[in-house]
Amino acid sequence: RGEFLTSYTPYQPEVSQGMLQAMWEFQSLVSELIEMPITNLSLYDGSTAAAEALTCAVRVHNRKAEQKDTVYISELTPPDRVSVIHNYCQGAGIEIKTLRHDENGCINLNDAERARGSCAVYVEQPNPIGVVDDGYPSLKEIIGDNTALIVGIQPISLGLLEAPGNYGADIVIGEGQPLGSPITGGGPIYGIFGCTKPYLRLMPGRIVGRSIDVDGKEAYCLTLSTREQHIRRHRATSNICTNETLIALMGAMHMSLLGPEGLEHLAIRNMAACTQLERQIKTIDSISLPYEQQSHFNEFVVELPATTSSCLSFLENQGVVGGFDVSNWYPEKTNQMLLTVTDQTSQKDIDRLVQSLSMWVEEVKA
Repeated sequence: RGEFLTSYTPYQPEVSQGMLQAMWEFQSLVSELIEMPITNLSLYDGSTAAAEALTCAVRVHNRKAEQKDTVYISELTPPDRVSVIHNYCQGAGIEIKTLRHDENGCINLNDAERARGSCAVYVEQPNPIGVVDDGYPSLKEIIGDNTALIVGIQPISLGLLEAPGNYGADIVIGEGQPLGSPITGGGPIYGIFGCTKPYLRLMPGRIVGRSIDVDGKEAYCLTLSTREQHIRRHRATSNICTNETLIALMGAMHMSLLGPEGLEHLAIRNMAACTQLERQIKTIDSISLPYEQQSHFNEFVVELPATTSSCLSFLENQGVVGGFDVSNWYPEKTNQMLLTVTDQTSQKDIDRLVQSLSMWVEEVKA
């Protein structure tokens, strides 16, 4: 009877040991990746994970906080993510403040001192303009133990970059899409959420635990469910009492097949393609790299001699998919474009982009 079958996470764990074990493995793999002792079964996406992390931190720290109901986020946080964070925080009466970045793209550590005594600080590594910020390992010492350090990650980058759990992060979130989820044109993705023990009973989402049954056999169950909305109603710590089971399962399979060495190799392929594109872009007159002195993983910003919109129109006419118009995030930066490469980017792709950009520059000069 097909109408009685569903891929939705069941509320009766005894009938779905296989799926629960797979989800337990997913939690274990993500924990190892981000170096966090606790992870949940996933959230809807990276933006909801960031918003849930901030509200979770307020629940944990607000009683002792000097700056009550206050969180700080990087000023570079993309507006679409800020919008989700705002939607979560406004109803709870949480004030959102921003932390400045220097001209080199890295966070201003002196400005970060303002966040001491607040409930949380949220940053992303690499940051939204592609810079690998070497100031983040110092953040936890600056903001103190009573302020949560929340780090948003690009999971593939952790094949090379230090996991946030190793430099003091209290909560780690991220977009899970790079781990085994194809581009779906707006379809389902999933968010990563991991934390340390103080946040366990106030964190969002579902958690699978491993135990033993009445016969002494290994068994899996949904645990700590009294945090969730379907049981606690208005007293729940989160209204997300579900997870992206199918997409998270794809992520678990992807991580299992890659393994630590495979993930490192995948990260190297991303960074190598980025380095090659940077090297070739530098040969084009009139195009500069404003953050050239900083490290990048697979994204970097270029500064153009004319508007990014005109460049993207030219590239489109050449049959080339250009980068991202940075002015969509930061309206004053009308001549900056964010370029991204992956392990799927070939040398032929790079050559064609560079050739098309060179043709556009010559047209602008004329």
